[in-house]
Amino acid sequence: MATALPEYVQPETMDILFSKEEIAARVKSIGEQISAEYAGESIVLIGVLKGAAMFLADLARSITVDNTFDFVAVSSYGRARVSSGAVKLIKDIDNPIEGKHVIIVEDILDTGLTLSFLRQMMLQHKPASLKIATCLDKPERRLVPIEADYVCFSIPNRFVIGYGMDFAERYRGVADIRIMPENPPGH
Repeated sequence: MATALPEYVQPETMDILFSKEEIAARVKSIGEQISAEYAGESIVLIGVLKGAAMFLADLARSITVDNTFDFVAVSSYGRARVSSGAVKLIKDIDNPIEGKHVIIVEDILDTGLTLSFLRQMMLQHKPASLKIATCLDKPERRLVPIEADYVCFSIPNRFVIGYGMDFAERYRGVADIRIMPENPPGH
C-alpha cells in the first residue's frame, strides 16, 4: 500500500533564506578558495546524492584547477524529517581515490553522522588529502564532532528546501533555499 504524499506547498509561499544570487556568489567564492589552495593540483569532488548534486555541479564549474567528480549515496533518514541515526551506504564511489586530493561535497552538515561515516570510509581509500565542503551548516544540531573545511552558509535549526534539498523528494529544483513551514499542510 502506497503512502500518500503530504499536501504540496507552493515554494513561493515559503520564506527565502538565501536567494539564488546569494548562493551563486558564495559558491563562486568557495570555488576560488579551493582553486587557490589546490593550485597546480588535481582534485576529486565526491558528491553525496541526491541533495548535493546541484551544489557539486556549481562548485565544480567555479573551480579553475583540474577536477573530476564521483558520487556516493547514503541513507540516514526515515520517513520523518529527522535522522534515524544509522547511516547506510547505498552507492560507493566508482573510481579509486588513493593518493588523490578529495573533497566530499554535501548539501547540509546537520548531526554530522553522515559526514563522519563518509569521512572514515573515504580515509580507508588512502587519499592524499580529504576535506569537506557543505552548502549549509547547522552547528546546533551536531551530535558528533565534525566540521566542514568549506561552508557556504551557517543556518539555525530550521528545515530548508531548494537548491537540491528536498522534503519527500519534492522541491529539489527550487532555485533559492527556502524555509519549510513548521507544520506544512497534511502533517
